[in-house]
Amino acid sequence: MKSITILGAIFGSSSGVNIFRRGSALLLALSLLFSSVAPARPVAQSADKPFVVEYYYKARWGYADEFIRLFKKNHYPVLKKEKELGRILQVTATSPKYHATEDGRWDYRVTIVWKNVVVANDGFDAQPLIKQLFPDQETFKKEEQRRFEILVGHWDVPVVDVYLEK
Repeated sequence: MKSITILGAIFGSSSGVNIFRRGSALLLALSLLFSSVAPARPVAQSADKPFVVEYYYKARWGYADEFIRLFKKNHYPVLKKEKELGRILQVTATSPKYHATEDGRWDYRVTIVWKNVVVANDGFDAQPLIKQLFPDQETFKKEEQRRFEILVGHWDVPVVDVYLEK
């Protein structure tokens, strides 16, 4: 109850109910103020439009080269097969030119443009492709395990266009 008394002293009320009412009124006023400034809204994703996802990879210090080598050898061929099947429209990769702070650091961003949002999330089983592309499954599994061992972080960010002129 001391917090109510302290807040009551600040807001000029000794009643918790009055504090709640004033706090609610303040929150309502602020929400109305900020809702009147219309932010640029992302375009809604439709099932017949391409769907873009950025996949970020952060390797342990000194292991970024090994990570991308294994990515190119074992994962990129699977993505190229999915492109041949029409599931993926484009795959690109970038890395930062300069370094960043550790908390904001990433080593590679792979951007995949999927055929549409449905295809990107349909739970496609890539195992038959993987077995076809990599007959030596023991080596493939060992190298993929290594690729993930050297990762510190990995996150996926679906992105949408934001129209600035509307």
